[in-house]
Amino acid sequence: MLRYAADWRTLFFLCLYAALATGGWILEPTGALLAGWIIVTAIVSWICAVIAHNTVHCPVFKNRTLNKLFQIWVSLSYGFPVSEYVPGHNLSHHKFTQEREDVMRTTKVNFRWNLLNFLFFFFAVGPGVTVGNYKYKKVMKQRLPQWNRQLLYEIIAVWGVKLALVILDWKKAIFFVGIPHLFAVWGITTVNFLQHDGCDKDDKVNHSRNFVGGLFNWFTLNNGYHGIHHETPGLHWSLTPAAHAERYHPTIHPALEQKSLAVYMFKAFIYPGKRVTYDGKPVVIQGEGPDHDWVQATRETALADLGAAGSESSAA
Repeated sequence: MLRYAADWRTLFFLCLYAALATGGWILEPTGALLAGWIIVTAIVSWICAVIAHNTVHCPVFKNRTLNKLFQIWVSLSYGFPVSEYVPGHNLSHHKFTQEREDVMRTTKVNFRWNLLNFLFFFFAVGPGVTVGNYKYKKVMKQRLPQWNRQLLYEIIAVWGVKLALVILDWKKAIFFVGIPHLFAVWGITTVNFLQHDGCDKDDKVNHSRNFVGGLFNWFTLNNGYHGIHHETPGLHWSLTPAAHAERYHPTIHPALEQKSLAVYMFKAFIYPGKRVTYDGKPVVIQGEGPDHDWVQATRETALADLGAAGSESSAA
């Protein structure tokens, strides 16, 4: 039933999140074990957010009904409706990368201390993402009724389950659901800063930073290969390493192929901690202003322009 056999790993991480959240609720760990349990659950929930990102570009199952149900499962694991991810990500970020219509552009933060740019990026872009998504929902309610209906199902499932868990035991709900989900949405948004800040949005290959370490990409379903993802959003994640090696590696700037996420983050945010472009120049932000209306810019976009998820999964 899977379109790609590699998605056994996708299912594994979703099951792992369910086991961690349920196990924590039942076993009631305390002290250091509780802290560790929450951290691991949060990390796995972030991987589920990566899965949410993957599935809005490339559905997992061959059957459309299974894809609809799968999106609800992913929504419950990530903590937010998957269909909500489609418009702002596919139509704003992918179509207008680092432009004013891109509500997730990294130029929205400009602290002197680069670590603060990383930590507060989510809070700078979050309101714009939310407003744009629901403005799109309002505009497209009649035009894309199937997508709108799927979003409604996901909203009811996500917030209905969270409300029920809070009523059952609000402390457990915070520890094993609330905190992991907040970390997941912060993480999946903030990774955009790592992937695009200081890159050249107008260059054919140097528009994105890639993290090519094998261990990192095993756990993140090849999320480190971001450049090729922008070029071919509907390409399944299992195929991105080979595509990157063929189309990007020969000509991309070496600094945009980072072997270690941890090493890159230490250099970028701790020492020397300077905000620089991929070729070592200081990042200079000029002419930054409010968002341009990406909803209006894409209002007449065909359904197919929502990407693989729009035609195959979210709007199915």
